Amino acid sequence: MTIDAFQLYGTRFAETPPVRLRAGKLEADLTNGNLRTIRYDGTEVLRAISYLVRDRDWGTYNPEIVDLRIEQSDDRFAVAYRASCEGPDDTKLIIDVRITGYADRLDFEAEAVAATGFETNRCGFCILHPIVGVAGSLATVEHVGGQIVATRFPDVIEPWQPFKDMRAITHTVMPDVQAECRMEGDTFEMEDQRNWSDASYKTYVRPLALPWPYQIAANQPVRQKTSLVIRDIGGSTRHSPGVSGGAIKLELGSCTGTMPDIGVIITPEEADASLSAKSVLTEIAPQELLFHFDPDAGHGVEAFRRFAAIATLHRGRSTLEIALPCKSVPASETSEIARQMQLAEFRPDAIMISPSVDRQSTPPGSKWPECPPLDEVYTAARAAFPGIRIGGGMLSYFTELNRKRVPDGQLDFVSHCTNPIVHAADDLSVMQTLEALPFITRSVRAIYGDKPYRIGPSTIPMRQNPYGSRTMDNPVGARIPMANRDPRHNGRFGQAFAFGYAIRVLDADLECLTLSALTGPFGLIAGPGEPIEPGRRRPLFDTVRTLCQLAGATWRECVSSSPSEVLSFVARDTTGARLYVVNLTSEKRKVDCGACGPTGKDSSGDLLLDPLAVAVLPLEHHALAD
Repeated sequence: MTIDAFQLYGTRFAETPPVRLRAGKLEADLTNGNLRTIRYDGTEVLRAISYLVRDRDWGTYNPEIVDLRIEQSDDRFAVAYRASCEGPDDTKLIIDVRITGYADRLDFEAEAVAATGFETNRCGFCILHPIVGVAGSLATVEHVGGQIVATRFPDVIEPWQPFKDMRAITHTVMPDVQAECRMEGDTFEMEDQRNWSDASYKTYVRPLALPWPYQIAANQPVRQKTSLVIRDIGGSTRHSPGVSGGAIKLELGSCTGTMPDIGVIITPEEADASLSAKSVLTEIAPQELLFHFDPDAGHGVEAFRRFAAIATLHRGRSTLEIALPCKSVPASETSEIARQMQLAEFRPDAIMISPSVDRQSTPPGSKWPECPPLDEVYTAARAAFPGIRIGGGMLSYFTELNRKRVPDGQLDFVSHCTNPIVHAADDLSVMQTLEALPFITRSVRAIYGDKPYRIGPSTIPMRQNPYGSRTMDNPVGARIPMANRDPRHNGRFGQAFAFGYAIRVLDADLECLTLSALTGPFGLIAGPGEPIEPGRRRPLFDTVRTLCQLAGATWRECVSSSPSEVLSFVARDTTGARLYVVNLTSEKRKVDCGACGPTGKDSSGDLLLDPLAVAVLPLEHHALAD
């Protein structure tokens, strides 16, 4: 039975399926004029080669493509097209593209020209290297001056660019196979995109130390070329790991731990709706309510009165996150916030405090904005809120925490968020961000050791844009980066993503994980103006409720033979042991999880998982339960 697209994605707008390009052992998927999942002999070599144009807010243009021509033979493919980007003030950028692939080489060439000039933050190639199997591995970098340096891809996430002034980079794909990526037409550098939870290292055009936005001069062509050269010393056909249509196998791993507490975020703007949804709050019973407070947004004592009313309905703990304006001395501002809390009779169990200005990114080469020393902020918080746990970190993303590492001597916990649609918003890229989460949590632990650690709120839609002046409105429910509403939050995609997220961060030993609000565009139930009926429970509701029920339970790792498709873990609580499995793909998947009982299995004995589905299997009489 075909599952309705809206149930899966919260929209009936379908992504354009890719065109598979092949030349001998070299394969690539052509998607919206760019190349994705570039493989050699079945192994991913590059995650993408894309020609991108960014606006002054780092939004990515969606160019109109015309005159698309595709030619294919056994040992060669060729693609050509013309693309156009409509800029502000009736400006237009025209891009002519040629892509040619052979059995051991791929060339992607582009020429861009604007008749009247064109404003952009970036115009040119972005090349993505995968992270799994590549992080920490050897690489050779050729610089624009001709110097060749033997180095490694970063393992722990690098806050700044690991490689600059690049002309080419070479890495080992598999034994006896090397891949050289050569970039011509400008100076390139690499950033570690795991900072933003992207599952890639990104090599991009035009150093960030140069001014942006900048103007492409009128009628002056900008020519660039990216080439991928494969050197296969062995030459024989190899069998790359994978399932190839068979069952994905789950095996018991050695890692164990305790399931984290689960939080739900509540803003002043959603406080009344959250109060009206008190029965839902009681049903899911999160361990933590995370209240957001921003004086610069007009929040004051009335917000605290609403927070106090909600807190009285809640059996668990509460944390207040404060975006401190820092327009006067921190002691004065924190004392005023404490006075308002006292008037409203609102006393949270913990406070997460961060200067408001630190929500905005400070890119490499940019001047840090004025901000009081963080130790002064934390000292002021200690004095204003005695007897309350004080946390710090970032109200934005790990990127900002990695670049401005907060002093943790006065902190009871550290915290940050993530967002999967900073750079790309297609289904594949969003799900692939889950691969980066273990690298993020391991990097936090490398900085802060065993300090209590929280993540969230982390949702598919973006609540605040550190990289521009605004988040992007999305009235038609498209898949767009940096959007403040995302259709997949309404579908099973959002449910599967959140469950996969929770699995990927299990070994971080989190104190609390927040994956949603209660109401509104980030919530578990829909509100007015949503594409689903107001008050209706989103599929994400089931994931968050399940995780709330599992808080404090013992978990054990289950290793998947294809973690990009299926993730799993075992949890044991007072009611017994269960296997939790999530399908991260849009296709049904067979899963070999052993003799777990007949429910949901086909005649072969495998578990058959629906697209973007979560399965729970009891394990009382199975080896995994031990």
